[in-house]
Amino acid sequence: MKKPEKALNPTVFRLGLVSLFADISSEMLYPITPIFLTSVLGASMASVGLIEGCAEAIASLMKTYSGMWSDRISKRKPFVAIGYLLAAVAKPITGASSSWTHVLFARALDRTGKGIRTAPRDALLAEAVSENLRGAAFGWHRAMDTLGAAIGPLLAILYLSANHDLRKIYYWALIPGLISVFLVLTLTEKKQSIQKATPKASFFPRTTLKPAFKNFLCAWGAFSITNSSDVFLLMKTKAAGIGLTELILLYCFYNLSYALLSPYLGSLSDRIGRRRILIAGLLVFAFVYLGFSFASLRWEFWFLFSVYGMYMAATDGVGKALAIDLVGAKEKATGIGILGTVTGISTLIASCVGGILWDHFGASATFLYGACGAIVAILIFLFGETFQ
Repeated sequence: MKKPEKALNPTVFRLGLVSLFADISSEMLYPITPIFLTSVLGASMASVGLIEGCAEAIASLMKTYSGMWSDRISKRKPFVAIGYLLAAVAKPITGASSSWTHVLFARALDRTGKGIRTAPRDALLAEAVSENLRGAAFGWHRAMDTLGAAIGPLLAILYLSANHDLRKIYYWALIPGLISVFLVLTLTEKKQSIQKATPKASFFPRTTLKPAFKNFLCAWGAFSITNSSDVFLLMKTKAAGIGLTELILLYCFYNLSYALLSPYLGSLSDRIGRRRILIAGLLVFAFVYLGFSFASLRWEFWFLFSVYGMYMAATDGVGKALAIDLVGAKEKATGIGILGTVTGISTLIASCVGGILWDHFGASATFLYGACGAIVAILIFLFGETFQ
């Protein structure tokens, strides 16, 4: 008798480990980087927004191209390995920076790596399970990825308890990044699960988007164009008088919430539909951003960060699974890549606008702007064309 298929199979588990170590490397630094930029290098909030927005925009542009090219040449693993390697070597470059423009270059290199690897990796993940387990597989992967995002800040606290030099932690972050590259090299790519390449493939591959996928991009783009970088959440918390160690713990707590809920919400999206889960996640986002616009007490930030993890668990992996649902069987990486491009370009706009709003009108304006975008996206999901 054939054993029932499991969402957490060896390929999904190994890809989860890759992301776990990569996120340990990145998330050791994420809550520290805005402090490093503003306190050590003297950058303004507008500069912080520009750096994060540009970095994410570069990643997003690379996601579409790498995804389309991965589909065209029938390869996943080379893109994944190169992407994780670039991200790893970018970390010590940030630590050696003497101005915010140097950090901009390092972040761009880091996000270039992310852009190259993400769509092929997620396509490899989707091809490891059947369609009825796709949401659960993405949920497990997001959980392991985010567990790394929880471990990373804890390692940062351990480091800062013994050493207050913010630069050196960027060198230590290279180690888990290289471990993730080694794990990628141990993956076995199933050739039979990838469609054969078109004989005359052009250097700039093309694709045709289905109407349902376009509708999804419209709704998600309306939200993303107001969803600024999470560094603004961290800076609002710091401005309320919360110290660096507690700030990192808060960020860790958010990631634990995200990791614990991802498998359940991913599996739930397989049963009741992904659009419902996405709408619920956007409602949570709007609530959290409204809360951040008025929050000032310690307990309020702890509560909001824990609830924010629910939004991420309901939208990140579920959104990718929906993108793959809505594109053709031969365009899995392409769908993920285009979704990433729309998200990243919108994030550039959102982060730049968010930084300007913060500098000229205060932090509340940045968060109210984000909450409004979530409401608009919900309305499009509810009253637009069908998405499934």
